[in-house]
Amino acid sequence: MVQKAIQEINKTVSQKWSIMEICGGQTHAFMQYGLNEMLPEEINLIHGPGCPVCVTSLELVDKAIAIASHKDVIFTSYGDMLRVPGSEGDLFSVRAAGGDVRVVYSPIEALKIAVNNPDKQVVFFGIGFETTAPANAISVIKAHERGLDNYSMLVSHVRVPPAIHAILGSPNNKVQGFLAAGHVCAIMGIDEYKPIAEKYGVPISVTGFEPLDLLLGILQTVQMLEKGQFQVKNAYPRVVRDEGNLQAKKFISKAFIECDRQWRGIGLIPMSGWKLRKEYQSFDAEFRFNVENIQTKESEICISGLILQGQKKPYECPAFRSICTPQNPLGATMVSSEGACAAYYRYGKDLNGQ
Repeated sequence: MVQKAIQEINKTVSQKWSIMEICGGQTHAFMQYGLNEMLPEEINLIHGPGCPVCVTSLELVDKAIAIASHKDVIFTSYGDMLRVPGSEGDLFSVRAAGGDVRVVYSPIEALKIAVNNPDKQVVFFGIGFETTAPANAISVIKAHERGLDNYSMLVSHVRVPPAIHAILGSPNNKVQGFLAAGHVCAIMGIDEYKPIAEKYGVPISVTGFEPLDLLLGILQTVQMLEKGQFQVKNAYPRVVRDEGNLQAKKFISKAFIECDRQWRGIGLIPMSGWKLRKEYQSFDAEFRFNVENIQTKESEICISGLILQGQKKPYECPAFRSICTPQNPLGATMVSSEGACAAYYRYGKDLNGQ
């Protein structure tokens, strides 16, 4: 079936097209299964900013380190975030110095830790795109209902549609078509993408993560490009409904409100994030620990911002594989399991892209 999809793409494509896969998980799948090598040379895959660990701002990482360093705090986070470099050190260095920093697999697990440790302040690092937002929202809603005053969340939620706007609106944009992330659309649906396709004249195909899913998404996007169609199509109907998950969206809207958000390596994207609503402000770790005014400066060597915007490939960075490795990362794109730099490092891409 994969070979048949490749053959169909070859039959369809008549010129060069640059297509961006938004999600870092899709980037890794392309590299892991060698799909990028199987595609015709006319297809140029551009890797997008859809890695939540990668785009969490340096400012928020530094705030996390500051909060986790408090003696009365149990700081909880997904594992990838522990190795993301801040201005000085990372969360692993806090743990090595005696801080109580724990890896959890959901905010509900962090909530249980708060229940079991009433003498400690428990903070959950709430990163992610739309996919993780419902569970994070539920944890805050439940904490509020139970009057749990020792639980809070450091919120770093980002949203995909504003990022696409920022990429397509850039004077350096190279993207002609998009593969939208199926898990994001499973939550939010596809309506937000339709005005984007119309405004910028780009087709968008909602795709999954298996090899056949990705190739069918490529095929669908190429077919629209070749015909000059600028629509949003769903190549992942077994998971994604046009309207999304209505119950999940209710939880999100109950707990969160849209806000401007800093993206690591990219900068401020207006209304590209979520923050807790005013009625839940007491559960905002930034507010509770008074770290709102921490300011930082990015590495001048790391080009992760250009990589996240699709303007550069990882092997074009002079630090790639030399002073920047998974063991000694300069930026989050080398740390995260979904980062483009980590994918190129893991699957053998060298300075020539081979």
